[in-house]
Amino acid sequence: MMKNKNIVIFGTSHGIGSAIANSLIESNQIYSYSRTQGVGTWSEWSHDQDLKVDHLPDVIDAVIYCPGTINLKPFHTIKDEDLRQEFEINYFAAVKVLKTLYPRLKKSSHASVVLFSTVAVTKGMNFHSSIAAAKGAIEGLVRALAMEWAPAIRVNAVAPSLVDTPLAQKLTSNASVLDATIQKHPLKRIGKVEDIAQAALFLIDEKNSWVTGQILHVDGGLSIC
Repeated sequence: MMKNKNIVIFGTSHGIGSAIANSLIESNQIYSYSRTQGVGTWSEWSHDQDLKVDHLPDVIDAVIYCPGTINLKPFHTIKDEDLRQEFEINYFAAVKVLKTLYPRLKKSSHASVVLFSTVAVTKGMNFHSSIAAAKGAIEGLVRALAMEWAPAIRVNAVAPSLVDTPLAQKLTSNASVLDATIQKHPLKRIGKVEDIAQAALFLIDEKNSWVTGQILHVDGGLSIC
């Protein structure tokens, strides 16, 4: 487990981001950004705002960007503004964050970045065209930056399947939809926030410093079906 590190986490109000931050806060300095109350030294922020960094330390050891969307629609019903919003939250805001924090990441002796993709990039799924496109851009970014920023900064991503979070409540609150989803997974359950948090902790840990440019699938086996 990392100790005495400066870690910046985006999207800590609830769900995966909150679980990651709470797993790290006892032994590290956490700087969090989210729309509502976050963890550690918290700043209110949303994807369409400028990133205020005056309070951040000069050296940042890890950046974890958790914000995401679940907007499932048939392709022919997706409006241009829907797709733009998908990319703004999942991709362009992450790019803005990394460009802003890059100078501080460079000053760390073991810097690491973790972004989030989805199993839908690898496995074709109905009604996932917009999120698969946005997260596919994230996977391309991960591989490109892993090369460009090596050896100073490692860049990886976690690609979950459905996880029991407030964001996924529309799916998890419907018993028939939830059961059908569970049955599609070899491990016969959906994810817990702790499952995904542990993957992120693995990727930023210095003990795993030979891992970069990887998309870690934590999806109950769905990607192999």
